Amino acid sequence: MSSTRLGAVTARLDALIDWERRSRAGMRVSTDPARALANRLGAPHERLRVVHVTGSKGKGSTSALVAAGLAGAGLRVGRYASPHVERLNERVVIDGREVEDELLAEGLERALAAREEVRAANAAVEPTWFDVVTVAALWCFERAGVDWLVAEVGIGGRLDSTNILRGEVCVLTNVELEHTEILGRTRALIAAEKAGILKPGSTLVTALAEHDEAGAVAAARAAELGCAVARPTWAGGAPPVSVARANRDLAELVLAELGRRGVRGADGRALGPQLLTDARAEAARLPARCERFSVRGTPVVLDGAHTPGSVAALLRELETDPQLAGRPLVAVFGLARDKDLAGILKAFGARAERVVCTCVGSALARSADELRLEFEAAGLRCEALTPPRAAVDRAVELAGQGWVLVTGSLHLAGAVRAHLIELAPPA
Repeated sequence: MSSTRLGAVTARLDALIDWERRSRAGMRVSTDPARALANRLGAPHERLRVVHVTGSKGKGSTSALVAAGLAGAGLRVGRYASPHVERLNERVVIDGREVEDELLAEGLERALAAREEVRAANAAVEPTWFDVVTVAALWCFERAGVDWLVAEVGIGGRLDSTNILRGEVCVLTNVELEHTEILGRTRALIAAEKAGILKPGSTLVTALAEHDEAGAVAAARAAELGCAVARPTWAGGAPPVSVARANRDLAELVLAELGRRGVRGADGRALGPQLLTDARAEAARLPARCERFSVRGTPVVLDGAHTPGSVAALLRELETDPQLAGRPLVAVFGLARDKDLAGILKAFGARAERVVCTCVGSALARSADELRLEFEAAGLRCEALTPPRAAVDRAVELAGQGWVLVTGSLHLAGAVRAHLIELAPPA
């Protein structure tokens, strides 16, 4: 439970424009408001050493793995994440633990006060919810004395609030069609926005091949800025074994590159991929990323996959699990309006025996009935049910000897995760 102080400042924060939970048709993006806020708070963005991470899928898990490797070297590490699943504190992680309520509250209070100063100086500059949270987080990280910050982009990269940071290593996990009304309607245009986090002399770590439509754009930007590029051996093809292994490969490349740049751990040794042991990788798992539960004997998997590629990869991986393979699948599904529903329908194909469509109730989300009509038109047996907790209960009821997958949105995951924990502790 949040402290009274954090609850009060969060109420003030939530009165601001929050583009994570509303239609983005009129979204204004710029790094100017975040930079103005940060400068009012002593410019913490200019002193933090940063690994900057963007991509359509896997950026949160990759960030957590990089942070785990840095912590394994005895360094003090901050990790900035978005969105959160259940608590705002999840966005600000210091040494593997969510920030304490009092420190986060103070950071938000200072950032909100700075916001009033910024608006008084120039009414045209109006920092948003995400600007305030980002700068408050940076203040917290500097106050905590972190040696390194692993910062996850919110949307895109070039105009994201986090891009006031200078990443020494920048990660572009992959590029799919997402947020097209903001980032562009082709993978090349989206790649240009995401590659916008690169800074002169930084290193790009990416799973995109140079000959790929999006990879070519990222490679050209890297060449323009004099950035070295590091790719896993499987770049441009199917990642080996699992999504988790692919994320770990990218994180290990980041640690190797930091070592080549002369970054050393507390013991004086150069950083490298060996820091990311199996135990550290397992401990770095995030909530709602292929998270397992058992509800009255029915396996339930919770995941935030929300693009065609991530849904297809998730299903492929889960179908190799002997506990799930060959058993009927009932899906609980919710999706935002700016996501590729047609592509996700193709990814589901005939895999799901039944689908229970639901909605978290935000302006950005498609309604449960709208989703139901689309799934039925694709030939899938479907029903619509809200709220999301009721949809989970119905899916478990329908599953019989099968299993349940809850996916489509981290906001949906956040709406049902506490309910799943009540029904059964994580497997």
